[in-house]
Amino acid sequence: MKRTPLIPRFAEPRAVKAPARDHCSNNGDRRVKQRLSSKRIIITGAVNNIGKAAVEAFILEGAKVVIGDIDAERGSAVAAELGANVRFIAVDVSREESVADFINDGAAWLGGLDVLAQNAGVMTSGDITALDAAAFDRVFAVNVRGLFFGAKHAVPHLRQSGGGSIINTASLAGKRGQPGLTVYSASKGAVIAFGTTLALELAPSNIRVNTICPGWVDTAFNDPIVGFMGGRATQDDKVATFVPLGRQGRPAEIAPLFVFLASDESSYVNAQALLADGGAFNS
Repeated sequence: MKRTPLIPRFAEPRAVKAPARDHCSNNGDRRVKQRLSSKRIIITGAVNNIGKAAVEAFILEGAKVVIGDIDAERGSAVAAELGANVRFIAVDVSREESVADFINDGAAWLGGLDVLAQNAGVMTSGDITALDAAAFDRVFAVNVRGLFFGAKHAVPHLRQSGGGSIINTASLAGKRGQPGLTVYSASKGAVIAFGTTLALELAPSNIRVNTICPGWVDTAFNDPIVGFMGGRATQDDKVATFVPLGRQGRPAEIAPLFVFLASDESSYVNAQALLADGGAFNS
């Protein structure tokens, strides 16, 4: 029987349970190294799912963080929840003026910039004949053009700091396609190409650029493709079959990659597209 490849981006365990320990801490005994105590971080797409988990991990490691999202109400609530080292600034990453203001205001509040994490994204799913130009343009405006705007306006601040790290979020979908995800997969493939190429351009400025490619992570972000697949039961069956670990991931299992790439521990890691997919790419 021919196997249908899997892909998406955000997920949590079902048939097989994930480890119960706190994945945002560095050690099982919850001791934290404060690896980001001097880091000033701006992150988009940060009010839920993987983005929020990353912010929580950043804060746990001692960073000061500006979070951006188009959902102002949710963003303000998250900032209030996470404390004084977090500030929310509303941003529409598809609009350059909005991104420029967000980056500049965020860097001003932080007193500079060391890390830009670009996690904002949208998904559309469906048969290619059912998708229109507006859906295509929306996905590329957020998932690809938004990264361009963010990097363009963050790089001067990073250079002023003597270098830093840019972390982009792509997807397993950018490396391995799945029916119903043509437009989304194309956008995430572009994210990977954008990051690896930008890394070469910015290396002389001591700015590293890396991309995180999550597989199935259990959040509502994946609802469009889950619906296209026929519902959650079908998705669970396919995950159990094609993901070697037999389950989906959790946002807290992706967050440590953000911490690593933001920290000095990854100082020789550059131009990489790092998979966190339970082994699905190689299945």
